Amino acid sequence: MASATPEPSALEKAVEEGRAGGFRAALRTLASVGWERLRTGELGSLPVIVALAIIWTYFQAKQDVFLSARNLSNLILQIGVTGTMAVGIVLVLLLGEIDLSVGSVMILSSALLAWAVVNQSWAWYWGVLFAVASGAAIGALQGVWFAVIGVPSFVVTLAGLLGWQGVQQHVLGSTGTINVFESHISAIANSYLPHVWGWVIAIALTGLYAFSHFLEAARRRRAGLPASPIVVVVVRTAVVAAVALLATAILNGEFKNRWVFGEYTSGIPTAGVILLGLVVFFSWLTTRTRFGRYIYAVGGNAEAARRAGINIRLIRIVVFSLCSLLAAIAGLIQTSRLLAASLALNPGQITLEAIAAAVIGGTSLFGGRGSVWSALLGALVIGSVANGLDLIGQGPDVKLMVEGAILLLAVTVDAVARRGRAAAGRL
Repeated sequence: MASATPEPSALEKAVEEGRAGGFRAALRTLASVGWERLRTGELGSLPVIVALAIIWTYFQAKQDVFLSARNLSNLILQIGVTGTMAVGIVLVLLLGEIDLSVGSVMILSSALLAWAVVNQSWAWYWGVLFAVASGAAIGALQGVWFAVIGVPSFVVTLAGLLGWQGVQQHVLGSTGTINVFESHISAIANSYLPHVWGWVIAIALTGLYAFSHFLEAARRRRAGLPASPIVVVVVRTAVVAAVALLATAILNGEFKNRWVFGEYTSGIPTAGVILLGLVVFFSWLTTRTRFGRYIYAVGGNAEAARRAGINIRLIRIVVFSLCSLLAAIAGLIQTSRLLAASLALNPGQITLEAIAAAVIGGTSLFGGRGSVWSALLGALVIGSVANGLDLIGQGPDVKLMVEGAILLLAVTVDAVARRGRAAAGRL
């Protein structure tokens, strides 16, 4: 049997049109294919990256310290908590479900860490392990309630949003705050990588990106599937390398006394490295492992996944457990930033910002479509808007309205793209 011929990419179509009809024909082909992919939501993260570039350009024009080394370092610290929680939210959204409890789980994990290390005099590593394990257990419990008992995830996690907040108040007691000055915990959000390690990580990430994409393109060609042209992979790798190396140079203060980038900073924040490491790991988990393929399968069509032999209950329980585990890690970062566990935080707002980050980054609310990288991009969008509005003197009322408008726009684009895919028969 003859193998199917791979469908040519947009670039290959444009090249063929250019040879046949000239430059204008090639541009028309690119525009047509681009519009079709935009209409059906097939452009991936490109719209979010373009929006992020526009946001940064606007705020840099309004305040020339926006892209300074110090402010970029602050921005990375600001998105550490939201971005970490958003990674877990992405996993749940890929199932077509929701977790409204992550804010309460994050604050409860912070309270448990403080209680263990300060009140019970545990070693810092036992306190960290206790807090993270508690978060994972909470997620597993909620996952069982949803997947086995059959209560909708919205209801289960809404109860968690309220109930775990009450447990947190009980743990913290009448004072509502436990100060945590343990040096290892405070170092999570208050330390920076040595400059040389920043360069090592930037180069290693670029090499890993290039290797994985070249390998993926070669594998798809061997299987007779459409693959990105080599020139496209090279251009993407060059862009990733430029961004990674420039960001490292800025944060390491290499442009000091030359440009606005040179405002003093100590290097890449450790919390940012933790977030990036989590994004890379869970991106690998969801795209390169059988477990990851099962997540997409269950989110795309749970009944079809069940008929294919996938244990959808187990997948759901594990995903909810991972989501709460990541919320607990976010609690560690938050405790380090505040040097305390406190009732002053609003779990509802924290939860909604994490969900907004995942959706704004491009993860579908309807399940089965999205990427863990969308958590990082969405957190950058929300963090950049909040940071920029602070710099130009806008109050929290304006920030909330702008974030709400951005979220509504992202969900609208997702809904329109879903209708476009349905019309094209791609659902």
